[in-house]
Amino acid sequence: MHYPPFFDQVPTIALQDPLSDFLGAFEEGKLSISYLDCVKLAGHSCPTVAGAYLMALKGLEALYPETLPQRGSIHVGMREKEIEGVTGVTCNVLSFIVGASGAGGFKGIAGNFSRDNLIGYDIPMEGEVTLTRLDTNAKVTLSFNASIVPPDAQMKPLMGKALQDMATPQEREAFATLWQARVEKILLSPNLWDTMITIKKG
Repeated sequence: MHYPPFFDQVPTIALQDPLSDFLGAFEEGKLSISYLDCVKLAGHSCPTVAGAYLMALKGLEALYPETLPQRGSIHVGMREKEIEGVTGVTCNVLSFIVGASGAGGFKGIAGNFSRDNLIGYDIPMEGEVTLTRLDTNAKVTLSFNASIVPPDAQMKPLMGKALQDMATPQEREAFATLWQARVEKILLSPNLWDTMITIKKG
């Protein structure tokens, strides 16, 4: 499997998953989720997937400043309806990372470890996403602004040619390279994260 090398340079997200511990999937339930894992989930790497990943990274740091985030014990709230824009993609990445599911999720074992009904859509908020701890009700509201890292001017015309099947192999490769270069800058520019990502506690 070949993919852009920068995927492996993105900081991973460490968590503790009580269900994984109980059923012996991971020792002590400790695991890490990478950007590559999220690309596999989404099927592609783009600014939206990158933004969702960074919102999870920074949001969990704010929610759990001194302990590992507890996977399966976090509610994900979305401002928009599930079918609007990139809401579904963003929520899929976030919910995968924090172990949250909708009505069809895992129902638990004897009242423990349930993952269902931990996602909500069309929730009024000042940001784009909320992450809420179930144990303390502590909450962070987050937004992501991809325009802080604008696309290369050549990307749009190259995409148009590729979509119309008019691009040469070299032009298709150039488009893909420029596309991932933007994602790389988003993910590997921690000096820009505080500008791209807005976090409000409470």
